[in-house]
Amino acid sequence: MNLYQNLLKPLLFRIAPERAHHLTVALLKLGLAIPGLSGSLRKAYQVDDARLERHFLGLKFKNPVGLAAGFDKDGRHYHAMAALGFGFVELGTVTPKPQDGNPLPRLFRLPTDEALINRMGFNNAGVDALVEQLKKPRPAGLIIGGNIGKNKSTPNELAINDYLYCFERLFPFVDYFVVNVSSPNTPDLRALQDKEPLMQLLSTLQKKNHDYRVPTPILLKIAPDLNEKQLDDILEIVQETAIAGVIATNTTISREGLVAGPIELEEIGAGGLSGQPLRERSTEVIRYLYEKSGKKLFIIGVGGIASARDAQEKFEAGASLVQVYSGLVYAGPELVKEICEGILVG
Repeated sequence: MNLYQNLLKPLLFRIAPERAHHLTVALLKLGLAIPGLSGSLRKAYQVDDARLERHFLGLKFKNPVGLAAGFDKDGRHYHAMAALGFGFVELGTVTPKPQDGNPLPRLFRLPTDEALINRMGFNNAGVDALVEQLKKPRPAGLIIGGNIGKNKSTPNELAINDYLYCFERLFPFVDYFVVNVSSPNTPDLRALQDKEPLMQLLSTLQKKNHDYRVPTPILLKIAPDLNEKQLDDILEIVQETAIAGVIATNTTISREGLVAGPIELEEIGAGGLSGQPLRERSTEVIRYLYEKSGKKLFIIGVGGIASARDAQEKFEAGASLVQVYSGLVYAGPELVKEICEGILVG
């Protein structure tokens, strides 16, 4: 019997999504703390096979399935998520100063679409709190990324300072960085995706990066709502700044093609849409960037992955690794194992 689908999911879907998120992680941590049950949980969810190993960015990933940013903003759960079999986890988005994010409610389910809408607003305890969590011993073989952003109160003309501060604080503790300028939930943040400010931001970070003896890979997380001209600009910026690659994609502001009706969507209001409705567009962006780069661009694919088949679609489009988040809500923690087993059977 699938415990999540038959028991936990119906119960969790009866309570508010953000509360359900915290409860789910608490239950997982409780199970991992119980002698005997901990080993059973790890055995149930992990797939250990050398054929799953991937070597990218100068790093060894024990498998190509990662946890997307947003699930563990403050680094309090990465030990528990490693037990679910993830090859890597991305922490954040984190900002220099703690911030509460947007008012509740700010996370919504669209069950008929297997989707989520969020307007969290970079709620996090601040980068210094994340650093304290990362000082703890790390699960063996787990790759950790740091997703960095700016505080809501920081104007765009000073945003570079926020990104630099997070970069410098996290540098000794993460294996790669992700620059998040594509969340739709921080006012004017997406304006930083424009060519000139983005070039300046990434060039500044790369300059700082190369002040260190061994630089750390920097990736750019992009929105799915960019047009072809903007995607071409992204490719030019990646080439000129020599960052390591992109994560495609963040959530979308589009509501096109949803089963959920206009009244329900109006009641929910603004926010980024994730889950199954994003799958096709995310894959299109991956394919476009990969093909246009001469099949040379390193891409982590994320958006609408809720099955092994969805993940395979991203790999075939040009993604080297994939990440999941919303798919966990609908498919459950077995998703990581399903994807890994799907890779093994081809």
